[in-house]
Amino acid sequence: MAFYVHHRSSFEHDTGPHPESPRRLLAIESALEERDWLGLERMQAPAASREDLLRVHGAAHIDRIHHLAEMGGGMIDMDTVASEGSWRAAVHAAGAGIHAIDLLLGPGSPGDGFAFCGVRPPGHHAEADRAMGFCLFNNAAVAARYALAEHGLERVLIFDWDVHHGNGTEAIFYDDDQVLYASVHQSPLYPGTGAAADVGRGRGEGYTVNLPVPPGTGPDEFLALVQHVIAPVARAFEPGLILLSAGYDAHRDDPLAQCQLDDAAYRDMSASFRLLGEELGVPIVVLLEGGYAVGALAASVLRTIEGLQGGEVRDAPEALAAPYREGLAGHWPALA
Repeated sequence: MAFYVHHRSSFEHDTGPHPESPRRLLAIESALEERDWLGLERMQAPAASREDLLRVHGAAHIDRIHHLAEMGGGMIDMDTVASEGSWRAAVHAAGAGIHAIDLLLGPGSPGDGFAFCGVRPPGHHAEADRAMGFCLFNNAAVAARYALAEHGLERVLIFDWDVHHGNGTEAIFYDDDQVLYASVHQSPLYPGTGAAADVGRGRGEGYTVNLPVPPGTGPDEFLALVQHVIAPVARAFEPGLILLSAGYDAHRDDPLAQCQLDDAAYRDMSASFRLLGEELGVPIVVLLEGGYAVGALAASVLRTIEGLQGGEVRDAPEALAAPYREGLAGHWPALA
């Protein structure tokens, strides 16, 4: 089972002359249409309900976003903007992951397969009570909490390969042992969070895995962290669902960062997750985050879907992940 979950309201989130614009989705969907959608079944994302949002966000935050859109929109901070259409776009973006989970884990489904959610605005910077970093609601967090509450899952893995650290997702689950949040991200870079020493607190200690990499980091290093850090941790964690916060701004063409991934790097990472999902017997839901060089973004999304569909998996050198493994082995003996 393989799905592309989207909604026309994503194009109504008008950000003006901003890197996070409707052009991103237009490029993705044009590229997919040229390839006959790679055989994916296209599904319309419903709107997330207020109850769905309240599992993650405070009522006052939800109401602020709704009111701002009703008033015609405006600047939330120097990076984040809302328009009249942003409320509808945001609730359907949050609903996309929910619908993908229902498709993959609902009655009659085999419990595996994948879905790619081509929606915007992105979500991983949104905190429980704060919109920031182009994000209004935290789509991955809403999906994870829904899977736990409505599908009876005990554990969910969120892996974030956006070049910027997902501060919002980390903060929401920082003291939670049901959701393991792992991120590979450039450091230093906005928003300045995601230190390797930040591993969670209380019962969530060890369930935040930060893998900061320096500017200039390339495909081998990213893939080594997926295969030789995240995969062993995931096997030990045994999630019932894998969520990928998939930003494409680590691409070498992206204007907002300095990592050096190419299109094929995303195929390699997603293919590695395909094998992991097959081994664990769990589905994968991909949620679009960043990526601002629209040609590179579209090509990388195609490679992601191809990697989830099949093909050979390239092996990365384990030695590239050794320093990260050593730092996390106290929490995850599988890395020792």
